[in-house]
Parts: sequence; structure tokens; C-alpha cells
Amino acid sequence: MPVDAPDPRALAARLLSLLDLTSLGERDTPAQIEALCASARAAPVLPAALCVYPEHVTTVRRCLQGAAIEVATVVNFPDGGSDPLRVERETRRALAAGADEIDLVLPYRAVLRDEVAVAAGVVEACRAVCGDGVVLKLILETGELGTPGRIRQACAIGLEAGVDFLKTSTGKVAVNATPEAAAVMLDAIAAAGGRCGFKAAGGIRTLADATVYLELAEARLGAGWIAPAHLRIGASALFAELAAILPAAS
Repeated sequence: MPVDAPDPRALAARLLSLLDLTSLGERDTPAQIEALCASARAAPVLPAALCVYPEHVTTVRRCLQGAAIEVATVVNFPDGGSDPLRVERETRRALAAGADEIDLVLPYRAVLRDEVAVAAGVVEACRAVCGDGVVLKLILETGELGTPGRIRQACAIGLEAGVDFLKTSTGKVAVNATPEAAAVMLDAIAAAGGRCGFKAAGGIRTLADATVYLELAEARLGAGWIAPAHLRIGASALFAELAAILPAAS
């Protein structure tokens, strides 16, 4: 079923509410992060979350105080290592700094080596540290997994561990989010009852790009499922386009 939003302003507002506004540059400075926070607060529709490296979490927490925007960060990023103790330490520090949401990179190389228990152990360790009150998104790195079978295998690891979202990509590899990988992931989520959410990230730069993932999700899980609790779009370039569309509606 196509998305029922012919008005680009209505579509932009919908997508902006689902956006994880992201800045994961190796040279990000506190001043740049502060400016990003100011842009998020001033947006016509607040994004769902702002995602930064752990060292910037305290800056984001301070700058977003009083705003209904979640603070997200990344762990085991971007390499997807296989050490659960490292992931536990990183997660504890991120939460102590004030993160609301954790985006964890799956040990995808372990999956490629058929070491499923190793990959699952890392995910379970992070889930245990997060507990029930922290949103955990599992980054599968679908472009590196490559095949639908491997992607389904990775989805199963996350679903069995009770993650809150399955996420496509880090944005740090050659192939990031693709509609084909998203379809496999959304089918797995639907087959598991739709409790887990979906996040598309990596290479999503335009309204048209984002709409593809919105339509894929709605076709499989229904219009009522589409909300920040279930669907996120991870992007930075997209934010400016969405925000620029909306003032004309007021």
C-alpha cells in the first residue's frame, strides 16, 4: 500500500518526526555539536533523536535539556568487534554520560564466519547493561553481510536478544542502506510480530530516498505501526531538506 501523503509538506513533517539526526564525524567538535543541537531545537518538527559519538553525549544532553528529543550514541562502532566486555564498558559509560539510546554494531564478521554464538553474546551483553529502560538498536551492517540469508541470520540474533530496533548500517562502509536489505529486515520484523522497530541509515540524503523506506515499512506493518517507537531514519543530509520544506506550510 503506498504512503498516503501526496502533500510534500505533510510527508516532510512525518519523516522529520522519525529522524535520528546524526553526526558521527571523526573531527566533530563540541561547537559543531552545539550548533546541531540548536538546529534540532529550532526545527518545525522535532526529530526523534540526535545521535553522536559517546564523547559528545554530555554536550547534547546539556544543549537539549527540556526538548523532547532522545540522546543516542554508538558502541562497538564502527568495527563491530567481538569482545562483550568491551561493549559492556562502552555501554555503561555512554549511559552514565546521559544517553537514552544505544546503537550497537553487531559483530558481523563473526556472523560471516558462522560464529553466531559469539555475535549473540555481544548483543546479549549490551542488552543486559541497557536493561528495560534504554532503547537498543542493533546495526547489522547489511552491506557487509551481503546475502539475504546472512541478513536474516543477523536479524534472528537481534530479535532473539530482544533488541528494540534492527538498523541497516553504520554509514562507514561501501554499501549501506538498500531497499533490498530493508525488505529482508522488515519481513523478519513482521514475522516476529512487529514488536521490534526498524532503522534505515547510511546514504539516505533526500526526501525521495527516505520515502522508499517509509513505504516499505508501511506495506509490511501498516500505517499504524509508523511512529518513532518503531521506525527511524538515520541521516544528517536529509535534515536540511525536510526542515526547508516545512516553513511554507505555516
